[in-house]
Amino acid sequence: MTNRLEQQIKFIREVDKLKNVFRQSYLLDTSRKENDAEHTWHLAMMAVVLQEHCPDDKLDINRTLKMLLVHDLVEIDAGDTFAYDEAGQEGKFEREKLAAERIFGLLPADQRDEFMSLWLEFEERETTEAVYAAAIDRLQPLLHNYYTEGKAWKEHGVSGGKVLARIQFLSERIPVLFTFAEGLVQDAVGKGYLLP
Repeated sequence: MTNRLEQQIKFIREVDKLKNVFRQSYLLDTSRKENDAEHTWHLAMMAVVLQEHCPDDKLDINRTLKMLLVHDLVEIDAGDTFAYDEAGQEGKFEREKLAAERIFGLLPADQRDEFMSLWLEFEERETTEAVYAAAIDRLQPLLHNYYTEGKAWKEHGVSGGKVLARIQFLSERIPVLFTFAEGLVQDAVGKGYLLP
């Protein structure tokens, strides 16, 4: 086995740990919380299915999918920070950057650099692909919470205003998804899934 292949296999073994990182969102059947690997698969599927709603017809779906596949790998070291945990958000980028350097550092240099670049692009949310990836990443847990009657939202006392603030960036960049998500949030408040 070549050194390059050894590095790649080591990385592949390491990222299997994503299956053991659990999130706050419940599976739609509410039987348990989803893990990060399940979340990542669901995001990739959503990105492909909902691609037509991205107003930029130059969207590189391949780049978007790569971004979605790598963006949560940092949680192997840094853990999943609940979106509405204000204290947990402090220092999150720095924790995750250290994790990215370690985990992507297992790969050969060219792949390490590509994955780090994709991760940073996702975090900066400036390109069409990063905005679309972030939109899908925000929409997926919203769907899980809505269709589980706010199970995780209720556990954490989340308000409709906080959820809307997390998706606000979509209003200008991907208005179709924003309007849909905003409607779900308003309905969730009305049904008592979210605090007003």
